[in-house]
Amino acid sequence: MSGMYKFKEIQTIPPAKQLVDIVLSKTNRKTPTVVKPGFKITRVRSFYMRKVKFCQTTYGEKFGKILEDFPKIDDIHPFYADLCNVLYDRDHYKLALGQVNATKKIIDSIAKDYVKMMKFADSLYKCKMLKRAALGRMCTAVKKLSGSLSYLEEVRQHLGRLPSINPATRTLILTGYPNVGKSSFMNIVTNASVDVQPYAFTTKSLFIGHLDYNYVRWQVIDTPGILDHPLEDRNTIEMTAITALAHLPAAVLFFVDISEMCGYPLATQVALFHSIKPLFRNRPLLIILNKMDLRKVQELSAEEKQLLESMKEGMEDSVHFFETSCATRDGVDAARAKGCELLLEKRVEQKVKQGKADTLRSRLHVAGGPPPVNRPPCIPDSILKQRSGEAGMAEEAEKHEKLERERMEELGGAGVYSVDLWKRSILEDPSWKYDVVPEIMDGHNVIDFVDPDIEKKLEELEREEALLMQEASLRDDDKVLSEFAKTEGVLDELHSRMRQRRLERKLNKNRNHAPTLRKGRKKAEEVEKKLNDAGLDGSKVRGRSAAKTKRASSLLGKRKRDATAEGGGEELAGRAASAARAASARSMSRMKGLPSEDVAQQVEKKRRKKMKLFEKRGMKGEADHHIPDWKPKHLFSGKRGIGKTDRR
Repeated sequence: MSGMYKFKEIQTIPPAKQLVDIVLSKTNRKTPTVVKPGFKITRVRSFYMRKVKFCQTTYGEKFGKILEDFPKIDDIHPFYADLCNVLYDRDHYKLALGQVNATKKIIDSIAKDYVKMMKFADSLYKCKMLKRAALGRMCTAVKKLSGSLSYLEEVRQHLGRLPSINPATRTLILTGYPNVGKSSFMNIVTNASVDVQPYAFTTKSLFIGHLDYNYVRWQVIDTPGILDHPLEDRNTIEMTAITALAHLPAAVLFFVDISEMCGYPLATQVALFHSIKPLFRNRPLLIILNKMDLRKVQELSAEEKQLLESMKEGMEDSVHFFETSCATRDGVDAARAKGCELLLEKRVEQKVKQGKADTLRSRLHVAGGPPPVNRPPCIPDSILKQRSGEAGMAEEAEKHEKLERERMEELGGAGVYSVDLWKRSILEDPSWKYDVVPEIMDGHNVIDFVDPDIEKKLEELEREEALLMQEASLRDDDKVLSEFAKTEGVLDELHSRMRQRRLERKLNKNRNHAPTLRKGRKKAEEVEKKLNDAGLDGSKVRGRSAAKTKRASSLLGKRKRDATAEGGGEELAGRAASAARAASARSMSRMKGLPSEDVAQQVEKKRRKKMKLFEKRGMKGEADHHIPDWKPKHLFSGKRGIGKTDRR
């Protein structure tokens, strides 16, 4: 059902309040939003008229889609129409769709009236108030549909859950009292999985399964159980089964529980059959005597057998009894096959009566009559011999050809035997079958470029090469060999030194300057004594040693020292004292927070080592100059203009 009419594709229907929000939001998004008092009145009118018309169009699209998706009761198959009447109430369904259609027309008339009034508005305020009133009246009309829209949404959800039933295809319908074994039978003969429980009314709606018989697809419908009471007293669950029996042209399988384990006596089940017998008219009918594993037909009393025989009254030719057991699966396949055959015969008979078979017969032509004289029949000699019986068993044995599989097993099996692909080749000369296939490269035959005397030429070349080597060995005298040995020794020594220097450079790679050996350093007392012996002032050296720093030997420093040396002794002594005080101050600042000079030197050594490591790794320190990018262009470039695609 839902497959034919695509009920699963019906769009979701929002509640009335949500529908109003959707339409107003779309109207605000899809229409202009800026209007100023300075605009011309014609422009202001068109601005607000556009909003009213867009809102009307959006409502019309929403309601039109609802009216288009939902099926029309009068236009669909009678089975679907009655099923909708049973499940949703035909009057309520039509009333809801009619209210939707009426609201659509009301919205159209509201929009038409207010657009007409806007044409005579002479100010922005009047246009705005007319637009506001138009949208408000539209929303009020939609909010009155809240009950109908919620009802249609429930109908849509239920329609989407209905099984896909094709009323025109080959169908088997299972019916009977509750808990008589209909769902178990369906699970056996089809690929469906219907819930089976030991209580009544486990199946509350129509379930469909499919089976293949005689190379065609059949659908099997499992209906809810039916009780024996008047039609007006039956509930919705029972009415779905009555609707399927009334409108679907199918073979009917009526189940009877002869063991009475379903909770209903046999007489009650037979009474139900007689009450719904008019629904079985002009349909193949099978009465399934189920649960024979619990009770055999032979064990029934005479009255019970008489009840079963009464089910044939008025339908002697079209009623067939089958004993089955879903627990042991006895008789299930026979009942299924018999039901399919009866329905096929019925369908063929109907097509013949309706004249549909004549169209098929008109498309076929059966050839007949004697063969023409100018074209006599050609029958092979082997066929004529077989007809006459002349061919004996020996000839039949000769005709038998050994298969490739047999030949493969004789010659080593799979993986060893290689199939002869040229055996059946039809060539002008059979000796050509196993010739070597020429190899073509760049349009030329490779064999044309192969030299047949290549091995002979190779032997001559090798012999010539051996003679040349013998001649070269005769020229190597002792003098040449001794000179070569000396040269080889010199080269080995040179290569050894190069390797040693390469290793030293590798070991000293991380050093920035040549190291100064501690043993090579002189003490301050020795230098001061040596200067005093030479007639110079040694106190200056004492000040430099106390500073513990290296003074750069720049040109400016050299000139300053020369100027100091040319001055008097008093000025030289003053400068030495000043340098000593500066060195003392630096040493005191370095020892702040430390107990002694030795600890300060250790800390200074660690600091220098750490700084050297930083310099080696190239890591950024606190003193490194860095200018952050305060305005990254890709974050402050803004929107791209028309005709410009490069935002960089």
